[in-house]
Amino acid sequence: MSFFTVFFQMLALLLMIGAGYFVTKKGMLDEHTNTQMSEMIVQIFNPLLVLASAADAAGKIPLDTIKLAGGIAAGMFLAFIIAGMILSPYFEKDREQKKIFQLMFVFSNVGFIGIPVISSIFGSEYVVYVTEFMLVYTFVFYTYGIALMDGKLTVSSLRAMVNPGTVSGLLAMAIIIFEIQLPEFLKTAVTYLGNVTSPMALVAVGFALAASGFGKIFGQPRLYVFAFVKLLVLPLLMLPLLRLVIGESDLLAVCMVMFGMPVGNMPLILGNQKGMDVTACSAAIILTTVLCVLTVPVLMIFAQ
Repeated sequence: MSFFTVFFQMLALLLMIGAGYFVTKKGMLDEHTNTQMSEMIVQIFNPLLVLASAADAAGKIPLDTIKLAGGIAAGMFLAFIIAGMILSPYFEKDREQKKIFQLMFVFSNVGFIGIPVISSIFGSEYVVYVTEFMLVYTFVFYTYGIALMDGKLTVSSLRAMVNPGTVSGLLAMAIIIFEIQLPEFLKTAVTYLGNVTSPMALVAVGFALAASGFGKIFGQPRLYVFAFVKLLVLPLLMLPLLRLVIGESDLLAVCMVMFGMPVGNMPLILGNQKGMDVTACSAAIILTTVLCVLTVPVLMIFAQ
């Protein structure tokens, strides 16, 4: 897959972000509507897209490959946790802000952005691999993520692991493992509703870009260094290890995309809950999302 093939796929996603920016500036999308839209993505459309992907992949993906992808996802998060602990002090000395940077290293946008990226580059049937990354993400967030911010692990944080995302992920794994064939009418409905996820998620990113302003996002040099390390350096450092355990080129490429995803929203949400200054986090989310239009094609070149 050539650089320009992937680049133009990513450029299409950037244009959808631009559409979100445009409708926000024109007053057609406000914060209340964006919040409701994001809630629908998380609670309904994203889980349905995961199920639609599983229905497409049922009987096509060997169980050993599913296990391997899950192991790689766990390894990725472990590597990012270690990287965050080592590198965060170089970006921030303040104790609370250092925690935010640690979370930004670990929690990438594997679902909100990962699903449309994987779907556009490889096809919807490959979204099932994203499901495994999302399941591991959820477990790590409600254990390591909460414990890092609170200084302890609580029962309520573990209880929060039961949500539409994890439920749909587990159902998707059951569909694939047991090769369950959904009725055609149900599969069609789930697919159409799930397809709403990608454009709506990217419009939401465009809203965030319009609401924040270019100066706050693109005027912080340290965030460019952070983005370079997160989006390119860390994924490329892990590539030799991937080649040792993966024989299938498609799975290798999908994993590299997952390794190179931009910063996710959960560090921002946690920081807001704790009353922390999340200005840098908000800027990093948007900056890394925009820059991944260039960095993902680069990762694809190395993954070939």
